[in-house]
Amino acid sequence: MPQSTRHIGLSLGADVCWPICFEEIIKRLDLKLELPDETVTFDVERVTIEPFDLRQDCKYDVVVDRLTHWYHTSREWIKKSIILNDLYVFNNPWSLQSMEKQTTYSAMIKLGFPIPQTWLVPPKEYEKVADLEPTLARYARMFDLGDVGKGLGYPMFMKPYDGGGWVGVSRIDNEEALKAAYEQSGKHVMHLQHSVEDFDAFVRCVGVGPQLRLVSYDPAAPLHDRYRMEEDFVDAKDEQILRDMTYTINAFFGWDFNSCEALRNKDGWFPIDFANPCPDSQVTSLHWHFPWLVGAIVKWAIFCAATKRSMRMNLDWEPFFKINEEGGTFEEKLPRYAALARKRLDVDAFDEFCVKHLSNFDEVIWEFFDSDRAREAIQAKVETLYPEHEIEEFTNLFWDRIQNWREGHRP
Repeated sequence: MPQSTRHIGLSLGADVCWPICFEEIIKRLDLKLELPDETVTFDVERVTIEPFDLRQDCKYDVVVDRLTHWYHTSREWIKKSIILNDLYVFNNPWSLQSMEKQTTYSAMIKLGFPIPQTWLVPPKEYEKVADLEPTLARYARMFDLGDVGKGLGYPMFMKPYDGGGWVGVSRIDNEEALKAAYEQSGKHVMHLQHSVEDFDAFVRCVGVGPQLRLVSYDPAAPLHDRYRMEEDFVDAKDEQILRDMTYTINAFFGWDFNSCEALRNKDGWFPIDFANPCPDSQVTSLHWHFPWLVGAIVKWAIFCAATKRSMRMNLDWEPFFKINEEGGTFEEKLPRYAALARKRLDVDAFDEFCVKHLSNFDEVIWEFFDSDRAREAIQAKVETLYPEHEIEEFTNLFWDRIQNWREGHRP
C-alpha cells in the first residue's frame, strides 16, 4: 500500500506553550494510519512569514491558524492557499475577518437566540478622512445618549462592537456612568448591552471541531483563576442547551475553534459573547483545562489532514434560516439547528475516526503531561508573562493543577 505524509502547519504569533505540546504529542503518537487507499504519516511545521507568489504551491494539508486575526500577510497567504491549493484551515479567514460581534449578534437574533437587548451607538470621535465633515453634516443625527440609556435600561455593558479580550468593556449603572464611559470611548464604535442580572452561572463552552468543553468562568478573578477547576457543574439539560448553542454558532460562522460565553439566571441561558474565534489557548489561563485543549486541537488537525477535509468557503446560512422560518419556540428550533451543525462538523465521522485510529490517544496525552518537556513548555510561557521572582511560583502552580487534572483523568 502506498505511503504518504500529511503536513500540518502551525501559523503562530505570541503562542509559546501549546505549539510545543502539539509538536511533542504528534511525535509521541508516531502515527501510521491505515486508510482505505494509503498509509498516512504526519509531519508538523511552523509556518513562516515571507513574500509569496500567488501561484506557488502550498505544502500543507491543514493549517492551525492563531495569527491571521491581526497579521495581514499570513491571512492573505492562507486565503490564497485555500482558494488555489485546497488548504484546510481552522478558522475560516474570511469569516474571521468580517464576522465581528455586531454580525454575530444580528445573526443569532434572527435565529431566535435570547441575546440581551443591544444597541449600537456612533463613535464619540472620528478619524479625520476626506469627506468626513460633509457626510456628518448631511447625515449624522444628534442623539441624546441619556435617552438611549433609559430606553435600554440599567445596568448595562458598553463594549466595542468588534472587540475581544475584555478590552474597552465597562459596566454602566446609571446615566452619569454611561456618559463618562462614552466620553472615554474615543473612535471605537460601541455596543450598549443590557446586563444579565442575578446570574448563578457563567460558562464558556469551548469548541474545537466536534469537541466541546464547558468551563465555569469567573471574570472577576485574576487571569490564572478565571477558568475554574470543576466538572459537572450544570445538569444534563443545561449542558445540552449550551452544547447545541455552541455547535450552532460555530458551524454557522465556519469556526472550528471558538468559545461561547453564556449567563444563566431564572429566565434561562443568555449568550453574551460568542465571536471568539481565536480563544485563549495559554496554560497561564487555562491550566487545569490545558491538556484537554491541546488534545482537542491535535485530534481535529489529524482528522482534517487524514481525511482531506474540504474547506467550506461559502458559509451557506440559508438552511439555518429555513429552520427558523418553519416556526416554533427557540427551545424547539435549537436541537434542529444543532443537528445541522453536527453534520457540518462531521461529528459522527470524527468519533468513528478517533475510535478506529486514535485509541491510545488519551494515554499518550496523560503520559506527556507528566514529562519534563511539558513542564518546560509551561515554564516557557510563564517566563513571557511573569517577573523573574514569580516564575518558579507560577510554573509550579500551573504544573500542580495539570497534575491534579491527571489524577482525575487516568485512562
